[in-house]
Amino acid sequence: MRSYLTVWRLPSAPGLLVAGFAGRLPSAMVPLALLLMVQQQTASYAVAGLAAATYGIAMAAMAPVLGRLADRRSPRPVLLAQAAAYPLLLALLVAVVLGGAPTPALVAASAVAGAGTPLVSGTVRALWSRVDPRVRTTAFALDATATELVFVAGPTVVAALAVLAAPAWAVGVAGVLATAGALGIATSAAMRSWVPVALPERRSPLATVLAPGMPRVLLSGAALMVGFGALEVAIPAFADAAGSPGMSGVLLALWSLGSVAGGLWFGARVVSASLPRQYRWLLLGVTIGLAPLTAAESPWVLGALLFLGGTAIAPTLTVQSSLVGTIAPRHATTEAFTWLSTMATGASAIGAALGGALIESSAGVSGSLLLALAGAALAVVATLVPGRRRQPLPQPVAV
Repeated sequence: MRSYLTVWRLPSAPGLLVAGFAGRLPSAMVPLALLLMVQQQTASYAVAGLAAATYGIAMAAMAPVLGRLADRRSPRPVLLAQAAAYPLLLALLVAVVLGGAPTPALVAASAVAGAGTPLVSGTVRALWSRVDPRVRTTAFALDATATELVFVAGPTVVAALAVLAAPAWAVGVAGVLATAGALGIATSAAMRSWVPVALPERRSPLATVLAPGMPRVLLSGAALMVGFGALEVAIPAFADAAGSPGMSGVLLALWSLGSVAGGLWFGARVVSASLPRQYRWLLLGVTIGLAPLTAAESPWVLGALLFLGGTAIAPTLTVQSSLVGTIAPRHATTEAFTWLSTMATGASAIGAALGGALIESSAGVSGSLLLALAGAALAVVATLVPGRRRQPLPQPVAV
């Protein structure tokens, strides 16, 4: 625990952790709340799914663009502008949905709101990448753990507000949280001390993605997230097939809590192995953790296996963030982390779609679980692909 106290005592750490958690909650709340709100209004899951998917795609596609803009000067003006605009965009989205607008208008409003999502995750990770290397892994472990908790707390808050009030209230709460999180990060001492690095005169739009080491991290991460997307669909389907559809939320929570436990344990450790080696072995650990899932015969057995297998997830994401922080060009740290988020969102959506198709086919739930295993295994293989040498690491500055 001493390592966590060291991180907590950094001047901006408490603010970054709290504001980062609040600012990330909307990413787990709005798509679900939007799905419920549109379905109630239109009585169509197809339209609701289209709106929610459009929101997520727009958010993922816009993040690298905003990340590059943030790196040019500072993420601060970007966050301040988004803190002002995002609640208004969500209010417009709610008005369009509740006003009974046609489907094209719903999709357009969803896209605009998704594109305006505050650049919280990429900015926070970019700031953590600037801390002392001796505590950087612990900082990223706390960040990964907080992210896992976001995807436990976010849907829970949406479900509670949907039952007690209406899904539109969940969208409103998400807007407040996003504004508070963005403002908290934008006004932090770490952000005020941000010093932009001069951009190269000629720079390709894909320069950050193609930086030495980045393709392997992104490809391995994409393969892993395809597997996770398939698993997120397989878990509710497994519970439904077992006659316990209400267990799906419990099973997903157990999976996330296992990740939280593993992340907290890993963050307190001092590992001597290089980051690429740690990343490869942790991905292998995730693969091994997913292997027994196809043998589960009851939701409770699956829950126990998910908790155990989940313990390797947050450590893997911790090392993944550390890798990106060390290999990203000095002038593009925020953009690099937004590419990581974009990759995760897109690959997870693809995995969910493929997993759903497998569940509906003769492969059934087992097919989706096998896809999850295959995605993790492919991620391990991706780390073995040779790549270009990285440039010398930038000198860290204190947060």
